[in-house]
Amino acid sequence: MKELIEFIAKQLVEHPDDVQVDMEENEGAQSYSLRVHEDDMGRVIGKSGRTAKAIRTLVSSSAAKSNVRATLEIVD
Repeated sequence: MKELIEFIAKQLVEHPDDVQVDMEENEGAQSYSLRVHEDDMGRVIGKSGRTAKAIRTLVSSSAAKSNVRATLEIVD
């Protein structure tokens, strides 16, 4: 899952070396946090949050196949 998030984010940003994904596991749920260069935040979030919502949908769908609950947070 972490690799999927990194791959998607690196394709969207201008500074792919600054993409960082961290994971925490809490009571059967996985929580991912995505950090990107401050200049790339708009690219990852997208217009009205559409890109971020699409990435979160992919993460949730992929996690559901593994019977796991996953969330994605985009942080500064």
